[in-house]
Amino acid sequence: MVRKRRTELPGSGESSQSAESSSSGGRGGHQRPAESSPTQQQQGGGQVWGPAPQPPMQGGRGRGFHQGRGGGAQPHGGMAPQQQGAPVSEYQGRGGPYARGGMPPQQHYGGHRGGGSMAGGHGVGPSAGPSRPPAPELHQAMQAPYEAAQASSSQASSSRQPDVSAAQLPQQFEQLSVQGEAAHGQAIQPVVPLVSSSKSLRFPLRPGKGSFGDRCVVKANHFFAELPDKDLHQYDVSIKPEVSSRGVNRAVMEQLVRHYKESYLGGRLPAYDGRKSLYTAGPLPFTSREFHIALIDEDDGSGSERRQRTFNVVIKLAARADLHHLELFLAGRQADAPQEALQVLDIVLRELPTARYSPIGRSFYSPNLGRRQPLGEGLESWRGFYQSIRPTQMGLSLNIDMSSTAFIEPLPVIDFIAQLLNRDVQARPLSDADRVKIKKALRGVKVEVTHRGNMRRKYRISGLTSQATRELTFPVDERGTMKSVVQYFQETYGFTIQHTNLPCLQVGNQQRLNYLPMEVCKIVEGQRYSKRLNERQITALLKVTCQRPHERELDIIQTVRHNAYHEDPYAKEFGIKISEKLASVEARVLPAPWLKYHDTGREKKCLPRIGQWNMMNKKMVNGGRVQNWMCISFARNVHESVARGFCHELVQMCRTSGMDFSIEPVLPPSSERPDQVERALKARYHNAMSKLQPRGELDLLIVILPDNNGSLYGDLKRICETELGLVSQCCLAKHVTSRKSKQQYLANVALKINVKVGGRNTVLMDAWTRGIPLVSDRPTIIFGADVTHPHPGEDSSPSIAAVVASQDWPEVTKYAGLVSAQAHRQELIQDLFKVWQDPQRGTVTGGMIRELLISFKRATGEKPVRIIFYRDGVSEGQFYQVLLHELDAIRKACASLEQNYQPPVTFVVVQKRHHTRLFANDHHDHQSVDRSGNILPGTVVDSKICHPTEFDFYLCSHAGIQGTSRPAHYHVLWDENKFSADDLQTLTNNLCYTYARCTRSVSIVPPAYYAHLAAFRARFYMEPETSDSGSLASGVAAGRGPPGSGPRSSRFAGSVAVRPLPPLKENVKRVMFYC
Repeated sequence: MVRKRRTELPGSGESSQSAESSSSGGRGGHQRPAESSPTQQQQGGGQVWGPAPQPPMQGGRGRGFHQGRGGGAQPHGGMAPQQQGAPVSEYQGRGGPYARGGMPPQQHYGGHRGGGSMAGGHGVGPSAGPSRPPAPELHQAMQAPYEAAQASSSQASSSRQPDVSAAQLPQQFEQLSVQGEAAHGQAIQPVVPLVSSSKSLRFPLRPGKGSFGDRCVVKANHFFAELPDKDLHQYDVSIKPEVSSRGVNRAVMEQLVRHYKESYLGGRLPAYDGRKSLYTAGPLPFTSREFHIALIDEDDGSGSERRQRTFNVVIKLAARADLHHLELFLAGRQADAPQEALQVLDIVLRELPTARYSPIGRSFYSPNLGRRQPLGEGLESWRGFYQSIRPTQMGLSLNIDMSSTAFIEPLPVIDFIAQLLNRDVQARPLSDADRVKIKKALRGVKVEVTHRGNMRRKYRISGLTSQATRELTFPVDERGTMKSVVQYFQETYGFTIQHTNLPCLQVGNQQRLNYLPMEVCKIVEGQRYSKRLNERQITALLKVTCQRPHERELDIIQTVRHNAYHEDPYAKEFGIKISEKLASVEARVLPAPWLKYHDTGREKKCLPRIGQWNMMNKKMVNGGRVQNWMCISFARNVHESVARGFCHELVQMCRTSGMDFSIEPVLPPSSERPDQVERALKARYHNAMSKLQPRGELDLLIVILPDNNGSLYGDLKRICETELGLVSQCCLAKHVTSRKSKQQYLANVALKINVKVGGRNTVLMDAWTRGIPLVSDRPTIIFGADVTHPHPGEDSSPSIAAVVASQDWPEVTKYAGLVSAQAHRQELIQDLFKVWQDPQRGTVTGGMIRELLISFKRATGEKPVRIIFYRDGVSEGQFYQVLLHELDAIRKACASLEQNYQPPVTFVVVQKRHHTRLFANDHHDHQSVDRSGNILPGTVVDSKICHPTEFDFYLCSHAGIQGTSRPAHYHVLWDENKFSADDLQTLTNNLCYTYARCTRSVSIVPPAYYAHLAAFRARFYMEPETSDSGSLASGVAAGRGPPGSGPRSSRFAGSVAVRPLPPLKENVKRVMFYC
């Protein structure tokens, strides 16, 4: 060990974010998703809806369909045109003017959730399922004028929006989607949630259970937990000197219990959260007591005297955890879940597994719980289980699921680096890229030294030396006498360093950095890898976690038996009894909806079987038009003649499927170099446009990509969609050159091309015949929203929010989408509605909701009089904050368009990141499982394992492919439309059959899926700045300025400035380009 005298800043340390992979079906792990663009500036106030849709001219991308309903001709877009000059405040077209109505009177939702004002984030400690912070009240939408004046609290003087004069009302929009941005020097002001009262908010009560569908019984991985009949006490714990490690705290408490359980603790076995809380089943014999505990460091094998540390521990009575309120809540007689009582029970059940295994989040891992599997590049997977106690309709339930995650292999550091770089490290010197990769992988990792016999001291790596080991020297005395590292190890330990060309590891803190040669270090076992996995590692991890339902069910039962809760001393102390049987739950299988196809096809409608169907004998209900197209290949192994033949086959498939597709391209296919993507795209585009002049447009670009294309895909999408104004369809070389039949592949590609050029593949028959409850009767807009966060390790990248909204009522199949960037890991969508001051125009309003409402009006000729909002990606602990902020933004966006305009809103959270799994009651009954052994698509559960009183349900809307299907969990946070359970469950299930990219029902409702795709696509538009750590440091603007304003940085209150995305071209925005 060599200590370095001078002081340097160490590396960034260990990442604390998790990156656990899921094995479930549903949203594809490696699918390439999408983006869209932001909104039109508009002054706040009265009626400022844009003009009605005009009869479009023929030709051009995205202008609609060449087939109307039933085959008849129709204006492109399929919407009834509105007469010019009609007043924009009235509803024109379908059904004449609508009066706003159907709104319930204003109503306060009472029921205190802990009282007080809204707390941020999750509850205290590792609570049993994320706790919900108390939150202020919201009011139902009502007929009275809505005060849009409640706007942004960040406005300096007045919070009221100025009234808009009559002269300002008839402003017309020629451009639909330009998201408003403040003038230079003006910060965009995010909407701040209104805290109007300390009264708490109540989510809607369950409106009764559903009854539609075929009844059946399924099993769920929930185990009934008998509520203890004990007097629970909570004690505050203070340990001095304070340490940040829970492990040290637990060791101190373990020592205290070992020494004083029978004496000072009155024989009680307490449960400890590792921080500041201790719980007992009954009172301790004191209200406050101080203990002195000596902790001796573990033996490092050196033979020297072990260090002893003394801790001062004060245990003081804090409160009694009342289980009576938990009983009332589970019985439905109390509104709010008593989080303290749930937290105690959760901590008690985590005590034993925490001592036995490696706890990570809510899961526990061990190399003994299943065979380790190599993942490549020095990583391996460990098996484990997830455990959480939850309140449900059947009472307390322990949710147990199988889990796997990546750990760093306990290898000698030299071997780890050889695996990481996939080569012999002696073969050639390390490149700069190699050094960055090694530094990223090893920073924060704990190692033990191997050159001192049994002495195995441990250190944490903070970085690498810039010089090779043979060049390193350090001062050995106060006079500054220098000695080389190689010489020091030879003289002091008799150890000859072999790999003198490699750098040394830097360990220790920034005041006392030390050098350790790599070959004397071995990685300590049990370190979870929390950085981003590459695609090969993800694939390897998914193979490990992918289990057939029957196998997974057996593993879960075996885990519960292995955990032996009936023998757990902590569970026995607190009187908690856990059943060893999976919960049997009543379920229903909802029927698949009939789908409408074009009348000129042999099959005009279709009933999917077990979640899937195909395009044989069918034509798209609205085929798009592609008059001008071309093909570019970046795959060296695809000859031009092969590309030409592939394009011919694809064109024929599109025509067979019902599209109006020109047979010949504008230019013949060309082969280009992948490292010159920008030059090649722009040159071919300009050649094509020269040939099409003066009025032609290029409708589609077909691109053939190499199978391993790195950043090529993202670069291509960015250039096409933000610079050239082109929609593109990428195809991998392996599909182009395949000798097998390509018909299924070509049919799927045709589906994607059709929606990218403005067509529609299919619509629900119920929508066609106006038969969908609470959707078909009055103009209804369906939103989907999601926020995607950067990968672990990308500490400065922004989060990206995306919102999509249906544009084709009553069919609800086409969705326009918008994206914006916001602060790193911010979950609340900041850009739904915004207000800012413009030097010329005064108060200006904008935002994604406002933009999409205007877009709906332009497309359909109707104002939405009902809003359904599916919100993806929200954890239970964020329900209140997300609802308060985003519902408030929706209301303000509506009020900014027209006085008194407040359509009723239903706000539904969609969750996939949960651990509930449903299994067939009998795996051998072929009538109750699909081909993968999973429960049938359409299976819905709203009893027993659901919330005791609130409106939620589990829906498995898709057929399994491999592994165990994960049902989506839908939780209604606000419902002014008064959906019944059957109506909302049926609507949600039926929408899952309208996903544009395949002929299968999907696992989450399509608007939420599209929002996810749009947000994912936006990441490709960010310009990377590769830092030393290799992470991306870049940003996306929260909004876009008016034409000609140019990109600039935007800043939200309390966040760093983010750089704007290049704006999408107008003709790309109009279509579902992200598919």
